Amino acid sequence: MTASDGDPLHVGTPLIEDVQTSLGIKRRVLLKMECCQPVGSFKIRGIGLLCQRSVAAGKRRLVSSSGGNAGFAVAYAARHLQVGATVVVPVSTAARTCHLLRIYGAEIIIHGETWDDADIHARRLAASLDAAYIPPFDHPLIWEGHASLVDELKVAGPMPDAVVVAVGGGGLMCGVLQGLHRCGWANVRVIAVETQGCESLHRSMLAGELVTLPVITSIAKSLGARRVASEALAWTRRHPVESVVVSDRSALDACVRFAQQQRVLVEPACGAALAIVHENHPALGDAARVAVVVCGGIAVDDVLSELAVIA
Repeated sequence: MTASDGDPLHVGTPLIEDVQTSLGIKRRVLLKMECCQPVGSFKIRGIGLLCQRSVAAGKRRLVSSSGGNAGFAVAYAARHLQVGATVVVPVSTAARTCHLLRIYGAEIIIHGETWDDADIHARRLAASLDAAYIPPFDHPLIWEGHASLVDELKVAGPMPDAVVVAVGGGGLMCGVLQGLHRCGWANVRVIAVETQGCESLHRSMLAGELVTLPVITSIAKSLGARRVASEALAWTRRHPVESVVVSDRSALDACVRFAQQQRVLVEPACGAALAIVHENHPALGDAARVAVVVCGGIAVDDVLSELAVIA
């Protein structure tokens, strides 16, 4: 990061041991608590960097197509950088999410049935306004920003045997892999987790080419990219990446267990990654030290009913 970018918009997050899970599965499970970011998810690392660079280049408005964590990160960044923000969301976006984005000063435009429709409109709008288009996951600066997460892991040390990440569009995975190679940890396995109904990376790896899902059916909507970034698939050809698909039920159960153990609520997309260690998934192999990126997320409504039942 250059001096002109200013201080990062993200914060360094804690790395804590999940003692109960560690004892239960006889591995050391470390939680990288990205849920502690000011926007509640890792997205501010990469999105924040791209927004800062865009404003440094002279842009006075940021345009996003995400009604989820990426859009919230854009709204947060715009507020701190004192520029305008427009977030284009599909009609399916929850009213609560739109309200939250407006609180942070973003202009909301509702357009299209799906994220793909909203994204096309956002790109056109950004071009017409001479604004910066900020994609949710597919940009080198976003990956560079997310890679800072691994810099923090290395400072905490020692090297994990495996890192578990949830995959939607693949931005987090690309950043983690970039960070691992930058830090000299190129031998660390990455376990990429998706939920059934939005497993675009998994299907692409099986096909050997990018696959576009016809529809997203999983409850983990923030993992709902119908097609992953091409760089995500490319990474699977040059680094050991194991793709795992879990059920919505496993993801939700992991969210509930995490709330009970850590007193923190995360969304189902994050639960997908947590499920791997909670269930001692075979993909962990002989890994004795496992780092899980607790990606956080603002879409916690789908978990609240589960907690209510347990209470």
